[in-house]
Amino acid sequence: MNTADAKRILETALICSTQPLPVRELRVLFDDELGADTIKSLLLELQEDWSQRGLELVSVATGWRFQSRPELRDHLDRLHPEKPPRYTRAALETLAIIAYRQPVTRGDMEDIRGVTINSLILKQLEDRNWVEVIGHRETVGRPALYATTRQFLDDLGLASLDQLPVIESPAQQGALIDALEQASSGDQPALPIDESSVETAEADSGAETEPIAETLPEPEPEFQSSSPIEPDAAPDEVDTTVVSSGTRP
Repeated sequence: MNTADAKRILETALICSTQPLPVRELRVLFDDELGADTIKSLLLELQEDWSQRGLELVSVATGWRFQSRPELRDHLDRLHPEKPPRYTRAALETLAIIAYRQPVTRGDMEDIRGVTINSLILKQLEDRNWVEVIGHRETVGRPALYATTRQFLDDLGLASLDQLPVIESPAQQGALIDALEQASSGDQPALPIDESSVETAEADSGAETEPIAETLPEPEPEFQSSSPIEPDAAPDEVDTTVVSSGTRP
């Protein structure tokens, strides 16, 4: 089989799939005759082939997928003007804390926000499949430890937690919250945060807040995990089935 035919097969499978496909599954298309490195090389060539089109091929936490480009979001939204209910600011701030300081307990989150966190907020994030309980801290009461899921990374268009933007100022924190809000409405946010997003957040922010990444000491490492996770696993090693984000064609 020549390269053109192999790329056409990969392209068709990815466009027709309703969820990201890891390299492991893409090899099945060729009866495992093509190795993982060859598949990855072909995928990178496909990325370049689609670089000037309305769709882009991206690698996320659970595999590879085609999605619409962020700059076309405003035009596509006109086809579906009705938006799903948006999450409250408290819910998005809680999600950001979990993303940057995981694994964390509810008490850790409350220490950062300075207010009691409603249990319905955590349930809402769990129902969205953005966070999950991965174990319990070995301390009094054995509180649950929360962490983000691969669905969370997929919806932000990220392959791993390492790709989350660095939060060094309240303005960047506000821009991150805005990106999470876009993801919660089914849009594909543009991460990492760019300078224009930070400038907008600075203009909209009326009060100074301490950056999330600096407000909590390192969590205690001693806990018993009820469902071990590997947050930085390569996309082709993940077999978690997820619901595709709202940016797919």
